[in-house]
Formats: sequence, C-alpha cells, structure tokens
Amino acid sequence: MYLNDHDLAQGDALNRLEAGLYRGQIGRRAFIKAALAAGVSLAATHALADAGEMAAISQLYNRQNLKGSYDYIVVGAGSGGAVVAGRLAAAGAEVLLLEAGGSDQVDAVLKPGMWPSNIRSERDWGFTADPSSDVNGRALILPMGRAVGGGSSVNATVWARGHKGDFDHWADESGDPAWSYENVLKIYRRIENWRGAEDAVRRGKNGRLWIEPAQDPAAIAPAMLAAANSVGIPTFDDMNGAMMEGDGGAAIANLRIKNGQRRNIPADYLYGELSKPNITLLTGAEVMGLGFEGTTARAVKFRKDGQNHTVSAKRIVLSAGALNTPKLLMLSGIGDPDELARHGIKTLVKSMGVGRNFQDHVLVAGCIWEYKDALPPRNNLAEATFFWKSDASLDRPDLQPFQIEVPYASEVTSTKFPVVPGAWTIAPGLVKPKSRGRVTLRSANPLDLVQVDGGFLRHPDDMKALLVGIELCREIGNSAPMRAYVKREIMPGNLGKAEMTSFIRDAAGTYFHESCTCKMGTDEMSVVDASLNVRGIEGLTIADASVMPQVSTGNTMAPTVIIGERAADILLGVT
Repeated sequence: MYLNDHDLAQGDALNRLEAGLYRGQIGRRAFIKAALAAGVSLAATHALADAGEMAAISQLYNRQNLKGSYDYIVVGAGSGGAVVAGRLAAAGAEVLLLEAGGSDQVDAVLKPGMWPSNIRSERDWGFTADPSSDVNGRALILPMGRAVGGGSSVNATVWARGHKGDFDHWADESGDPAWSYENVLKIYRRIENWRGAEDAVRRGKNGRLWIEPAQDPAAIAPAMLAAANSVGIPTFDDMNGAMMEGDGGAAIANLRIKNGQRRNIPADYLYGELSKPNITLLTGAEVMGLGFEGTTARAVKFRKDGQNHTVSAKRIVLSAGALNTPKLLMLSGIGDPDELARHGIKTLVKSMGVGRNFQDHVLVAGCIWEYKDALPPRNNLAEATFFWKSDASLDRPDLQPFQIEVPYASEVTSTKFPVVPGAWTIAPGLVKPKSRGRVTLRSANPLDLVQVDGGFLRHPDDMKALLVGIELCREIGNSAPMRAYVKREIMPGNLGKAEMTSFIRDAAGTYFHESCTCKMGTDEMSVVDASLNVRGIEGLTIADASVMPQVSTGNTMAPTVIIGERAADILLGVT
C-alpha cells in the first residue's frame, strides 16, 4: 500500500519538526502548535516535545561544558561513526562525537530528489583525484559527505548490502569468521525494518533501519527490469535477497526513504540518544591530529570556532572516511616512513598500507536516450538497477549499472553529444575494479586536503569489463520493452572498440564510494586487525569504509553500517 499525499505531507512535516526540536532550532511551544496543526495527537505531541526538548537542552549544555576526558571519542558522524557513537552511548559510555561538517537538517539532505545538489556544496569535502591519462587527462571529483550523516546525508540513499562473496572474502582476509556472510546476515536481520517482499531467511522486520523498495516508481523503472529480463538477466522482488547470493539480477532499488523523506544513518542511531547527558555531538569540529603516550592513543586535537582543543579518551574511534582517516594516521606518524619523512613527520609506527589499496566504483556517464514523452523522475532519481557479470567465470557480479531518470553525462561527453533535458540514462557501473590507487599527504598542514591517485581504469581488465557493460546497457536501452520511452539514442551509439574505449575514458566518473585505504587483514599491508584495532597502536579503532580489504559489490552505505555495528559489538564485548 502506498502513502497518499496527505500521509506524505504529515510525515514530512513531523520529521522536520522533530529534527528541528532535537537540534534546538525551534522551541517547545512552536513545536506543539505545529505538530497539532499537522494532525498529530495531543498525547503524542507532548511525548515528542518532552524528548526533543531534553535533547536540545542536553546538547547545548554538553557543548558549552566540554569535559577534558571521555570514555570514547568518535571522529566523524557518518555511516560508521554514527552507528558506533549511538550504540556506545546507548550502553552508558561517555562519548564525544566530533563532526567537521554542519547540520543535516536542510532540504538537500532531507528531500529525495535533491541529493545531487550536495555535490560540491558546503556538505562535500571537495576532494579531486589527480589527472590521469587513463581517463584522458581528466581529474575526477571525489565527493565525500561533510555534514552530520556523512555519505548517508549526501549520496543517493541506496541500501545495497553487498554480495555473499564480499563478506566471505573479508573473513578470509581478516582470518576471522565473524566477518563472514553467515554472521553479517544476522546483523542485517537484527538492524533492518524491511518493508518489501517477505523473506524470513534474509530480511529483518523489527530493526531500527527503515528500508523500502522505491515506492510508486516511474514507469520507466519496471520497464528496465523487463528489458533486462529480455536479454537474459533475471528479475527479483528484492535486490538484497537471494539475488546477491548468486549471479546477480535486476530489481527496484532498496532505499532509505520514509514518508517521502530521506533518512540518514544518524536519524536511526544517534538522534534518539542525544537527550542523554553522556553523549555530546560537536559539529564544526575539524580534527587536527591525535595525541599519544608512547604507542597508545590518548587524545584528539581539534579546532572548533577558531579555538584549538585537546581532549583525552580511553579509546579513540576514527570514522572519518577513506580519505581523512589515513590522513589523520599519517599526520600522527603512522604510515610509510619514507612518505612521512618527505613532510618532516617523525614515524611513530611503520604501517606501509596506510593510504594504499584505494578503491572506488567506476560509474560511466552514461548511455543516454531521449524520451518520446518525458516522465518526471521519482524518489532518488535512480530506482532500478541490476548486478551482472562481465565474464561468466567470475565468482560474483562485477557490474552494477543504474537507470538514472535524468540525463547523466560528464563534463566532456556533454559537449560532444546533443544532450537534451527530456532524457534518461543507464549508467554502466564497475563494482569489482582491479585498479588500485593511493592517498598521500600534500603537506604536514592538517588543513590541506590529501592527494589522491585514483588509479581509475589503470588495470586493463577494468576497461574490458566496462566495454561489456556499456554494450549490455545499450542492448537493454534499445530493447523492445524500452521502445515506448525511446525517441532516439543520444550517446554513445554504435562505436568501434577504439572509439568506445575513448568514450569510456571521457565518461568515467565514480560512484562516490571511496574505500579500502586502511584495510583489514593479516599481511604487512594491513592497517587494522580483525577487531579493527590499528596495528602497533593501543587504544585506536577504525570504523569506516577504509577498513574494507576489497570494496563491496554495490553502494557502500550498508556495509559501512555493518562495520560500525561490528566495531560497537567488539568494543562492548557483544558476541
């Protein structure tokens, strides 16, 4: 059953009001008046007002009365950090959560169709990879969330859990079966409130995280599923069920949208804890480095409102993301000694893997068709996807194209082809890249962004896979089930191999899934062990996508939540 317009409007209004109250942006009286006007019952309104007012008061007091020491300091309020901080606070620990960015209570975060406007805004760190001949001399942008919620606030809110083989690989790499699919599936079932097709074996219904298939999708989305099926790709009711235990398939995307509003990860892990005195969320707090006693992490140094602070903790958790987490390690003397010496940084612990093994999914912009009669995009603008293999011998899918309900072209291809507004896209995506990049410091200045050699398309197999992927997308887009939506193919058309290869280099971008720069494992290039402890250091945990040994198959928000859950379980001694 779909929500009607009145239900959506009421839910959206209540979500905004409640968030504003929790953040101290509206007062109790204004909240009660507006909530009653939106149709909320008197009893429910007063209960919500009590909780929200306590949270706002508690956070204002805590921010103005920072302590010198906490049980835990968590750096970064994204998909990993919000999970860890929220769960630690729920268990009674004193937690300081530091977020460099600002509020997530803005339309660009809350409204499903507005998420692309976060890119290159104040909610994006603004990273750019080095220019590379592998992408025809282009410098690809690398958006990363700089706001409460991190990537879960600024990206497309797709809940893609990853393939069974991903987690079994992580278990093999780490030497710990707790990372296996069998165990991770238990966590997913525990945390999910799945609103789609019943699957008692694989999906949870009583967890904290609202997840639904895209509601009332644009007609072109189910048409793409039929088109995929017409070329031999099976369709499924759920992109995260049996489909991701085998060869793949096509499905309507799982989204984190509730009552017509995007939900980032803090909405379900963090905000409910903010009324408690034992957690402080400090926004606009940019971490400058870590403090040590010998090789034990003792403190975090950060800047807030022009003032420098040093606060100690029994344990520090880095959840700053796959670019800023290795940066903080290197600034603190943990990394490749030769690289550190170039910037006058004394080596505390030699860790050759810091910043190496960089991975991101490649998204090609794109295969575009002009509509016969344009349809308005719905939900997150990208409601249908499929996972498939470019080579049947692979153990799991390496391709994940998304249908995007607007024209999606690069800064180069948009000048070479006559793109029109009334158009739609199937964007070929490579989710098992063999190319590897590296993150290094530009200087010893903590305010300088890191330098990123993305390595995109450097391995020849990545281009081979995308050549297969782009022809598969063209076949689907030009198939009989799509004819009602196609006036003409805009790009790339039927190109020869050399021309298509050049097109891919011109069109290549990323999925904004930066990862793997502090990988978990047992070899000398592993930065953390299976318990997410930084090797050679006491008191320091990493809980973000940087610890992935290999990037997950699909959008990375859900696996990053799993990393946060595992970190919390380990820190709290939960078995």
